[in-house]
Amino acid sequence: MNKKILLLVGLCLFVGIVFVVNRKFAYKSPLTDVIQHASESIVKPSPFEEITIPYLRKKVFQSTLGELRMISQNSNYTSYLTSYTSDGLKINGLLTKPTGPIPEGGFPAIVFIHGYIAPTTYRTLEKYEDYVDYLSRNGFVVYKIDLRGHADSEGEPGGGYFGADYVTDTLNAYAALEASDFVNRKSIGLWGHSMTGNTVMRSMAVKPTIPAIVIWAGAVYTYIDQREYGINDQSYRPPQTNTTTRNRRQEMFNKVGSPSAESAFWKSVAPTSFLNDIQGSIQIHHAKDDSVVDIRYSRNLIQLLDKTAVPHQLFEYDLGGHNIIGSSFSQAMQRTVEFFQRYLKN
Repeated sequence: MNKKILLLVGLCLFVGIVFVVNRKFAYKSPLTDVIQHASESIVKPSPFEEITIPYLRKKVFQSTLGELRMISQNSNYTSYLTSYTSDGLKINGLLTKPTGPIPEGGFPAIVFIHGYIAPTTYRTLEKYEDYVDYLSRNGFVVYKIDLRGHADSEGEPGGGYFGADYVTDTLNAYAALEASDFVNRKSIGLWGHSMTGNTVMRSMAVKPTIPAIVIWAGAVYTYIDQREYGINDQSYRPPQTNTTTRNRRQEMFNKVGSPSAESAFWKSVAPTSFLNDIQGSIQIHHAKDDSVVDIRYSRNLIQLLDKTAVPHQLFEYDLGGHNIIGSSFSQAMQRTVEFFQRYLKN
């Protein structure tokens, strides 16, 4: 009797083991693999898509101005130091506000983005004073931001062309002005110089409703143009050590390759791929004797804009160098003011 019971128990155990093994190695339909792989491909982001225009268009840019700390005042405007947040970082800047009552709807405003200056030598109150003063005296709120990693702004300086940091800082500054109670949220433009010509063009591609941008001596719009024209900036100082941004940039080149006309990735980064979406206007200034940024960058961009309905202008100057100084400065600034008055004040 005991042997029969033992045999019965053993048989049950055997059947149970066979059942478990069969379930473990059960046939899996090819459709199951297709669904699984499709699901994984949907969830998995494309490499480095965070710097592309389509990705940035989905990003939310939202910020507010911090406390305005007055540093100087004249008959035309008052200057303040203030800050906003961008990617969780505190970004500082100089803000000027016109003297007099706030007009109905608020003052027109300009986010002013500095060009390349070695982050270790950049100072908020020492650069672009004449540019900011000229715009401020003509009735604009001007917010000259210190890009991340510059002066007292938090974060690591990321470089202008192969990351999204500076575009993000620009559009969060734009959002901070939109949220202020003294700025007309529909009358905010961008001004960029040199490296940040690329930044403001990409910002406009991300936010096509920006009414007006002005670029002085800008560079890198198609990304292929950089290979063709180069940049000869003797003031450039590479980081002392390998930074996170620099390492990631090299990783990006290793994976997606250098910019080329055939690359779908680089087309999604270049602002010139999205010119037909732009609803605002563009003005460009460039000196023929610019030894840092070849004037062909600007001429090539204008040729592309000629094929669109975007209102645009290019002013060339025989002299002035990279910063468009000397006798060309006042002429270029007056044209800049008139352009912003046309598209931001009317």
